[in-house]
Amino acid sequence: MSQPIMTVPEQVETVRQANKLREAGQKKEADALERTIPLPAYLAKVLKEKVGADFLIQGGWNLAEAEEKFGQNWLDN
Repeated sequence: MSQPIMTVPEQVETVRQANKLREAGQKKEADALERTIPLPAYLAKVLKEKVGADFLIQGGWNLAEAEEKFGQNWLDN
């Protein structure tokens, strides 16, 4: 499940690309691309508590920052 942590310039470029896809009517692809941006650890933790680990796993979110902060198996605990 490990995905890379992106630099801020990489995140900005990813958002730009996603916006271009959205403007071209490719919302699903844009949403998927935006989910490659690491979800902040605090937000991932709140989402896990409020909507469950399955939401994060099935959603394809980049959880690299949460894994770095909480450990590889944080979703299982």
